[in-house]
Amino acid sequence: QVQLVESGGGSVQTGGSLRLSCVLTGYRWNPYCMGWFRQDPGKEREGVAGIDRDGTTEYAESVEGRFTITQDRSNNTLFLQMNNLEPGDTSMYYCAARLSSTCAYLVRYRLYDYWGQGTQVTVSS
Repeated sequence: QVQLVESGGGSVQTGGSLRLSCVLTGYRWNPYCMGWFRQDPGKEREGVAGIDRDGTTEYAESVEGRFTITQDRSNNTLFLQMNNLEPGDTSMYYCAARLSSTCAYLVRYRLYDYWGQGTQVTVSS
């Protein structure tokens, strides 16, 4: 059974940092791509950052230069280093994986097959 489990969320002040982790289990190969998304209640899910199995990355404009997505392909773990956090980054963050085929886009949530349960990030001013 494929599962994605996120960790690393929490509360920080403006300018602080957090590192999110996501482990993909129940799948013996590397996914075509993985990504981080965030969603507030009543709003559409927003792509934050994505990475494919070749290491190509894509970021939302709002996080470019502050967030870094990386992966450890040896154990299908995804990371998101978030620096210089702002109150606008407050949200529930979700990890996702696409296992079915190659990824034409890395931060479009509708293209992803599997999702984690989410981890809350709160940034106070």
